Amino acid sequence: MATPLSALANLITTNVAALEAAYAEKGATFPSLNDPFQPTPLDFDPTLGPTKALIVAAAAQILATVRSPVEMLQEYSPGMYFTTTLGFVVDVNIPEILNEGGPEGVHVKDISAQNGIDPSYIARILRFLATRHIFREVSPDRFANNRISSLLYKNKNLAAIKADPEARFDEAPMAGFISSSADEALISSVHFSEFVQNPTKAAAAFNIGLKTEAKMWEWYEEPGNEWRARRFAAAMAFGIGRYPGKVFVDGVGADNLKDGDVVVDVGGSVGSCTLQLYKAAPNLNYVVQDLDKQIVAAAGFWQESAPEAVPSGRVKLQGRKVSLCGVQIINYHLPYTAHNFFTPQPVKGAAVYFLRVVIHDWPDHDAKTILQHLRDAASETSKLVIFDTLAYHVCEDTVTETEAPKAPAPFPLLGNLGIGGAGFDTQLDIQVSSAYVFLYRFKWAGISTDVESFQWQRTD
Repeated sequence: MATPLSALANLITTNVAALEAAYAEKGATFPSLNDPFQPTPLDFDPTLGPTKALIVAAAAQILATVRSPVEMLQEYSPGMYFTTTLGFVVDVNIPEILNEGGPEGVHVKDISAQNGIDPSYIARILRFLATRHIFREVSPDRFANNRISSLLYKNKNLAAIKADPEARFDEAPMAGFISSSADEALISSVHFSEFVQNPTKAAAAFNIGLKTEAKMWEWYEEPGNEWRARRFAAAMAFGIGRYPGKVFVDGVGADNLKDGDVVVDVGGSVGSCTLQLYKAAPNLNYVVQDLDKQIVAAAGFWQESAPEAVPSGRVKLQGRKVSLCGVQIINYHLPYTAHNFFTPQPVKGAAVYFLRVVIHDWPDHDAKTILQHLRDAASETSKLVIFDTLAYHVCEDTVTETEAPKAPAPFPLLGNLGIGGAGFDTQLDIQVSSAYVFLYRFKWAGISTDVESFQWQRTD
């Protein structure tokens, strides 16, 4: 039997060969880390997902096995500087400056001339990130974007960003996600241990760090946080890109719905998921519900993404009745200015009520309130669809993980494939615990790591 180390090496060798063969079959080669990200269908091919996950899982476990434990802990413990430096380069528009410089790169003195930051700081921060494969140092003190750092680009040049700074993240969900992580999420994380040791002190670590009694969603609504709410709305579009649109289309059973059936996206932010559904099934009617600032941001999102959808009446944005960018936002439930899912659901008898990554933000008692309002509004034929993530155990578990079983991991990988399978999900678990509430393990019948839909009977 192979040793754990050689088994890990074999997993990498075998799966790298399979990955390269898949690209070769399409007349392509696997992208270079040195080049900016240029997405192709192969990058999002779901059949290659397991292959990539095994490579990442095995590579990460080799590092943890071969590297000194001291070095591993020295790398992990000051991890806040990873977040801080990523947030810094986004805030001072370094990816945009490097984008204009092309593959030859830009010297730190020239970067400084455009953003006013001391070149010695720029050099040290970019070198820290380039050492971890984000950006690349082309020659001494000259840096360029690479495959990873190019995703931090806001899809606007410096002039456009300076002309409308509040809109700088509108077309850049990853940059918005990074900036938010380095702002309210990082501030909250400092108080995570304090909160977990004394959870009666506040509702969440977020409340301690931001010195507020408001929930995070309410805080976004406060004066002065308009740009943060707008940034958060942009960042939520990043989440939709993690999954192929077919997952959502199949999840709501779009092919089985009749023309004109209503699908309600509850807590849908700007409606990025609904956009996927609308493109696949434009014969249905959609309602996007969220708090006021998210729905205001949704007006611009739909005007840009599908300008005909709202005027045609196929997509309705549930919020205050104003006109933004020529898009009317309709108020279905006066006197409220937006739909709060802790209040009764105003759309009765919809064919589908859909919640995407909503339930994980709330403890059991609040989640049950949200779902009870949907049940009260439902007809006998209404369907509830929840798309969310279950946090699997790291070890193999064939006893409790029966509702959504996962395939056994090859020897000697972790049962959840480590960061290759559950890296983002476990990170998200801790982040929402810090920012919103400390969550209890929450499982509803019919929910899995993929979209799972189920019907329920009303009881009066």
